[in-house]
Amino acid sequence: MRTILLTGFEPFGGDAGNPSGDAVREVAHRWDGPEELVTAVLPVEFDSAAHAVRTRIREVRPDVVIATGLAGGRAVITPERIAINLRDARIPDNGGAQPVDEPSVPGGPAAHFATLPVKRIAAAVGGSVSHTAGTFVCNDTMYALLDETAGSATRAGFIHVPWSDELAPAGAPSLPAKTIADAIETAIRVALASSGDLETSAGALH
Repeated sequence: MRTILLTGFEPFGGDAGNPSGDAVREVAHRWDGPEELVTAVLPVEFDSAAHAVRTRIREVRPDVVIATGLAGGRAVITPERIAINLRDARIPDNGGAQPVDEPSVPGGPAAHFATLPVKRIAAAVGGSVSHTAGTFVCNDTMYALLDETAGSATRAGFIHVPWSDELAPAGAPSLPAKTIADAIETAIRVALASSGDLETSAGALH
C-alpha cells in the first residue's frame, strides 16, 4: 500500500485559523483510500516544523509528501517549484524566533527543487506554479522535507493556498474552504498517478 504524508500549519500570530491546516483536516476526514493518508498540522516555528516533518518522514516512509501553507495575498493554489537554503524572517515565528540570513541546513545545497509534478498539479487545480516560497517557515519546511527525501523515490513538495473565504481579512483574495480542500486532494491524486511533469513552460518574467 502506498502512503501519503500531508501537512498544514496551525494559525499564525493572532489569526483565527489557517486554511492550510483546515484543508488538511478536511482531506483526512473525507479520504477513502486505497492509499494510506497520514496527516499533521505543524507549528509555525522554524525549528519545530522542520524537525516534525523530518521525523514524520522517517516514521512513515511515504511515497508522496505534500506540505501546505498559507500565502495571504495570492488568489489561486500555487505549487512551489524551489526551496532555498535561507532563513530570513521579516517577523518572528510563533515561538518568537526571527533568524536573519541563516541557512536552513548549514552546509546544505543552495536550493532543492520539488519532486512533485508541479505543472500537472497547477493545471489540474486551476492554479499556477510559483518560483518562490519566501524565506519564512513555509520555505524552511519545504527545504527540510526535500532535503530529507533527496535521492529517494519519494515525490515531495509544497503547495501554498490562499485565504479561505471563511477566514480572509477584509479585501484579501480568497477561495472557499471546500475549493482549497478539493485542490489539495486533487494534488495528491495527480502526484500518485503521474510519472512525470508536463512538458510546457511554467516560467515567469519576474
